[in-house]
Amino acid sequence: MRRREFIRTAVAAGAVAALASCGCPAGPGAATRKGGRDRMRLRYSPYEVQLAHTFTVASYSRNVTPDVQVEIEYDGYVGYGEASMPPYLGHTVESVTAFLSKVNLEQFADPFCLEDILSYVDSLSEGDAPAKAAVDIALHDLVGKLLGQPLYRLWGYDPAKAPATSFTIGIDTADVVRRKTLECAGKYKVLKLKVGLDNDEEMVNTVRSVTDLPLVVDANQGWTDRQKALDEIFWLSSMGVRMVEQPMPCERIDDIAWITERSPVPIIADEGIQRLRDLPGIRGAYSGINIKLMKCTGLREAGRMISYARAEGMKVMLGCMTETSCATTAAAHLSPAADFADLDGNLLISNDRFEGMTVEGGIIRLPDRPGLGLIKL
Repeated sequence: MRRREFIRTAVAAGAVAALASCGCPAGPGAATRKGGRDRMRLRYSPYEVQLAHTFTVASYSRNVTPDVQVEIEYDGYVGYGEASMPPYLGHTVESVTAFLSKVNLEQFADPFCLEDILSYVDSLSEGDAPAKAAVDIALHDLVGKLLGQPLYRLWGYDPAKAPATSFTIGIDTADVVRRKTLECAGKYKVLKLKVGLDNDEEMVNTVRSVTDLPLVVDANQGWTDRQKALDEIFWLSSMGVRMVEQPMPCERIDDIAWITERSPVPIIADEGIQRLRDLPGIRGAYSGINIKLMKCTGLREAGRMISYARAEGMKVMLGCMTETSCATTAAAHLSPAADFADLDGNLLISNDRFEGMTVEGGIIRLPDRPGLGLIKL
């Protein structure tokens, strides 16, 4: 790295380190970077994400996912964010836009005081995680652009340590599962299977008939008998499955703890956790956690959850919804800190609005452009 580049990176890193403690003057007299009185402007619009294939899990099927795209403009720069709303979260385009209509970013002098701004956003309601995540992602993108650095560099992560991402195959007939698996040939290093109905064995055997790639499975709370679940996990382990997500309903935490204690593979909490405040309540019940920006309110909270999980000796997985490359790329910037990644939401849709993270030989590749590094299509 040349000296000028080193100095610029060091200054940027110092600026980010100061964000949490900065005093952010607000009000009509506060100055901006150029000495003017610019203010952050929030814009948002509904968007419908189209899936390339019907997506089926243990509890529902769908072909589209409602979505809201967010922009925050400041000083000639625009940060992009996104709220994706799969059915089980209980959010709607109407609820997201109603929340965003209450967000007043003009009261803050500039975007750099993320703690002040995002604490204010979080205080506006008890829930609304996807809407809060959209603002959080857009602010982080904006700050990275203002500093001229990609987010992973501001956080001190090495992009070369980004893991392989699994590619998800939903519950379907044997013929469709076989076709989807063949489409993945040579593209991915790990496949993720949705299970939890009465055709789990058929699903796994069908995939195994055409590939020996490592597998992970997600039961989406679909198993109800803990002994049968444990027996299936042992069989899955013998078939090359390396991790199981949410084997039973999240309220059955004692049964899940019983399974985790005996399981030959890690058991990961998905529906069982949403935010940082949920983690003390699952201590000892799972091997690790699946962090999703749409559940946890965004990158700020996700970083805290990673730190907590590591302190507790838990594994970290980064997941996503069906969403554009905006939100998936945001999560990917945290992926060098994860053990597992399931960041394929943008790969499952047919109408992406951005170019961002890519997958090369199954490995996540982060863009080195400022902020999220998105290119709007």
